[in-house]
Amino acid sequence: VKLVESGGGSVQAGGSLSLSCVASADTSNYYCMAWFRQAPGKQRERVARIASDGSIIYADFVEGRFTISKDNAKNILTLQMNSLKPEDTAMYFCAAHRGRHCNTLATSFDYWGQGTQVTVSS
Repeated sequence: VKLVESGGGSVQAGGSLSLSCVASADTSNYYCMAWFRQAPGKQRERVARIASDGSIIYADFVEGRFTISKDNAKNILTLQMNSLKPEDTAMYFCAAHRGRHCNTLATSFDYWGQGTQVTVSS
């Protein structure tokens, strides 16, 4: 499965961005899809994930500002980010692994996009 992200950019604090990830194969069933991010000098961290049953979990730092969604007909994963903060600045990656349930660790994900940069200025 090839994943291609788009939608990153530069915004001021409080602004919004919408990230998209297009999958090259059908990921509607039996796939966990997730967004990760990695800031310079920091470990990659999971932002949000959506399991094959549609269940969603967000990282604590999201605090209701982001929404993950999946269009199964088009194999597109989206991350709508509102009320962005400078600390949200990072490279954002789309990732996937097969399975009914979602794993937590980045090492569990088999497929990764190339990443899209999000920069939030104060």
